Amino acid sequence: MRLPALAAELARRPVTVIAAFGGIYGSLAAKGATSTIPIVFGTGGDPVADGLVASLSRPGGNLTGAFTAGIDVLPKRLQFMHELVPTGTMGVLVNPTRPTAGRLETSIRNTAHALGRQVQLLPASNEHEIDAAFADLAQLRIGSLVIGNDAYFNSRAKQFGMLTLRYRVPTIYQYREFAAAGGLMTYGSAIEDTYRIVATYVGRILKGAKPADLPVQQATRIELILNMNTAKALGITFPLTLLGRADEVVE
Repeated sequence: MRLPALAAELARRPVTVIAAFGGIYGSLAAKGATSTIPIVFGTGGDPVADGLVASLSRPGGNLTGAFTAGIDVLPKRLQFMHELVPTGTMGVLVNPTRPTAGRLETSIRNTAHALGRQVQLLPASNEHEIDAAFADLAQLRIGSLVIGNDAYFNSRAKQFGMLTLRYRVPTIYQYREFAAAGGLMTYGSAIEDTYRIVATYVGRILKGAKPADLPVQQATRIELILNMNTAKALGITFPLTLLGRADEVVE
């Protein structure tokens, strides 16, 4: 991964402030590169548990930023898929190289147990492995799929949308881009809210503010988006319990 080298290059220049995106990977790379240059991160998950800051209200050090609901909303995605496809094995695509993969898998298994469902974890960390995971769904008798939280997955919305239609599998993802690309359902934070907070903090730091004085903020807007066209293509009818809670329906 090139992120540590790229972050180190920025620190050597040096720059006035670093805006670190790319989820936990980019944020940790920036933190490892400098303890003096202000860093504003945009990430998912828990910035304290992930080791980015000491606390949300008093981040300390040279980092602050914004985070989306990451692992916290994953159980809800499993619940929504359970409402849509209540039987059979549910697949969950996970990136085993993610720093927080252990916590993610624990959350998945606990949620599946509470729902009384069988889950199959499907590891994937690159484009080829994603393709292979979808190709294996029928052989593994997996009838529905949840895309786990991962920064790399966040950049593959079009690929996921295409694979959903090719393999005719009900799939739920994190961000709206998936539904726009032909995916069936998304449930997660509105990512643009995170970008807005990061941009605001970068501006404040450029005007003299200290990262330690800027509390880490959570983007709180969470959306459920359903794609009716994809549902029709897959021969699926959304139950009223899902339609009634949808923030947006793509037609």
